[in-house]
Amino acid sequence: MRIPVIILLLMVFSSNVFAECVTNARGRTVCSNGQNAGGYNARTGKAWKSEKNEAGVTTTQTSAGGTAKTKNGKGVYTSPSGKKCIKTANNQGCN
Repeated sequence: MRIPVIILLLMVFSSNVFAECVTNARGRTVCSNGQNAGGYNARTGKAWKSEKNEAGVTTTQTSAGGTAKTKNGKGVYTSPSGKKCIKTANNQGCN
């Protein structure tokens, strides 16, 4: 499982030579260059990648199949099964 995750991270950062990577105390490896980020949790075997577009919207995808689009603390999460959860300034919930 580690080899596909490492390949995924290399693909994410192949055009970003100066990405900094760190491993925290919990075993998570996180790489970032300000616009793109990715990480891997060795304990759970899950990986994620995140990109910020020119409008400031961050799109995050997980190896489990979930996606999230966020900006300024508000966002929409779509689970691998298709369930959507939304958080606005005044409300939050899932359908």
